Amino acid sequence: FSVLCSAILSSYLLGERLNLLGKLGCMLSLVGSTVMVIHAPEDEEVTTLDKMSSKLKEPGFLAYAAILLAVCFLLIFYLAPRYGQSNILIYLTICSVIGAFSVSSVKGLGIAIKGFFAGRPVLQHPLTWILLITLVASITTQINYLNKSLDIFNTSLVFPIYYVLFTTIVITTSIILFKEWVTMTVVDIIGTVCGFLTIILGVFLLHAFKDMDVSLGNLPQVLQTGQQAPVTRDDKNVLIEVDNSSIAPEDKPKVFMIYT
Repeated sequence: FSVLCSAILSSYLLGERLNLLGKLGCMLSLVGSTVMVIHAPEDEEVTTLDKMSSKLKEPGFLAYAAILLAVCFLLIFYLAPRYGQSNILIYLTICSVIGAFSVSSVKGLGIAIKGFFAGRPVLQHPLTWILLITLVASITTQINYLNKSLDIFNTSLVFPIYYVLFTTIVITTSIILFKEWVTMTVVDIIGTVCGFLTIILGVFLLHAFKDMDVSLGNLPQVLQTGQQAPVTRDDKNVLIEVDNSSIAPEDKPKVFMIYT
């Protein structure tokens, strides 16, 4: 719903165009993510902070968290200053990777809140404050880089790609943290793979053909001519073309200026 809502609002409020292929890409991304969630295994029941702490201390999750942190630091300190202004995936990947920690923190804090109302001494448990600090830091980082991405790139592109990356990493984190993959059947595995391939197709349609002026009205003309539709540029992607008179064609009118 957030993908479709952001695409529609950006079209009406910000004047950003979303062509027919972009709308189809949004729908495919939403369908693919839904299929992945449907076939994802049910998470293991964790009701106390002690159980959550034991899950977080397992070697598999610690290795996974270390890899995510390394990727995040590489993106923030090396790739973002160099390619963040031109590549939409840099900032959104940072938001998605950090999202793995924010979702895990929300899961733990939800358990802590339930324990607090049940009369358990959750405020004395160090994991509660660790999760709270992690949640604040991760959400702050996500908001920062998401706003940077929105300042540079088309809103109708940012939210679908971010939605796909975030959903994929969150599902992967949940599988590794709670080990639901052990109970997955062959049907669930096939469904998850098909859902992921559908997401890839949706993102490809959304990103590869974003500059084509394709709609239901001119679709027959585009198919008949077989030529590329005219490019539409929004206010964030205007190209300033400088005319170099030294390489101008011979039949182009020339203007001579005499200074006195």
